[in-house]
Amino acid sequence: MATQWFDPGTDGEPYAATVRFTGHRAGVRRRPGPRDAFVQDERIDRIVPGSGPVSVSTWVYGLEPGEWSVAAELLPAPPPGGSGQWTHRGGALRPTLQPAIWSWRRWALSPNPSRLVRTRWAPTAPLARIPAVVPGSLPLLVVVGTLIALLGQAAVLAHEEEPVDRFLVVSLISVAAGLVAAKLWYAVLHPGEPVWRPGWAVDGFLIFAPIAALAALLVFNLPVGVYLDARAPGLFAAVAVGRLGCFLTGCCAGRCTNARWGVWSSDRRIGARRMPTQLLESATGLVLAVTTLRLVLLAPPFHGLVFVGAFALYALVRQGLLRMRAEQRISGRSLPATAAATAAVLLAVSATLVALPRHPPSMLQPGAHIVVGGADR
Repeated sequence: MATQWFDPGTDGEPYAATVRFTGHRAGVRRRPGPRDAFVQDERIDRIVPGSGPVSVSTWVYGLEPGEWSVAAELLPAPPPGGSGQWTHRGGALRPTLQPAIWSWRRWALSPNPSRLVRTRWAPTAPLARIPAVVPGSLPLLVVVGTLIALLGQAAVLAHEEEPVDRFLVVSLISVAAGLVAAKLWYAVLHPGEPVWRPGWAVDGFLIFAPIAALAALLVFNLPVGVYLDARAPGLFAAVAVGRLGCFLTGCCAGRCTNARWGVWSSDRRIGARRMPTQLLESATGLVLAVTTLRLVLLAPPFHGLVFVGAFALYALVRQGLLRMRAEQRISGRSLPATAAATAAVLLAVSATLVALPRHPPSMLQPGAHIVVGGADR
């Protein structure tokens, strides 16, 4: 695994280019074989001048183990629709790229004085050091977020004096169904990738987890609205934590930008200043978690209202963030389809809340009677 970086220039329109990596095994004392050298191209579809240093990482398999001398050069892409001379104005493009190293303390990319790259065992290749990427951070933070969601739900239910254990079973069923749906939804959006490859689509979870929970609540004869409101604060807290894992893992990355509010991050292959879509979604989840917790503790007019309103707002914000991502959906109809499915879930939940009997009012609501010291007040 090797990483190189270059300066994209300061002026001009976004452009595409290809980085060609060439490698030769060091210390070869015999006639070099086919496994002692390689040439591999990495295409970059959108390079934005003025966005600061850009890094490119590549993985090459099937080589002889040892130390390798790796170099890279920037090959301009021809204009779309035909061949022609490639030009770039005001740039500081270097034909030969420099080896890169990442500093977590300074959150910056800098040249790597070491010129040799050592091979590693192929199954551990995904654990190699990539600028701005922490391998394994996503599954770890997803687990942490799930625990926060369950603990938050238990705390709200205990405050409402509801049976925590029975609602916990419903949550586990909905989480399992949501994870399966997230994996299948990702497979539909990425038909060329094997199912076992890493990747999840949170849209599938957000649509099918509430459906599974609604069905389980009806089977167990539990109050739907109470469960939904109790679930809301922890659910959005989990979104806030999980999206931090996406940012550190390099998935769901935003488009490259030269805007000041951009944040240098990676999609596990191209590192550049990007629209911080993961951080924006994390902030949205945090705001909704705090807001829904406060509203639930203030006793809404009827249970379920907080969840429906917060879920609708989150779905609206998310549809906007999806359009800021570097990875575009394969079909222009996928975003409207997701929005329509989300709206259908909201309508189904709202209709269920209206049709089912409402939960008995709290003692503290106007008109309730409290016996204090034998007196009815």
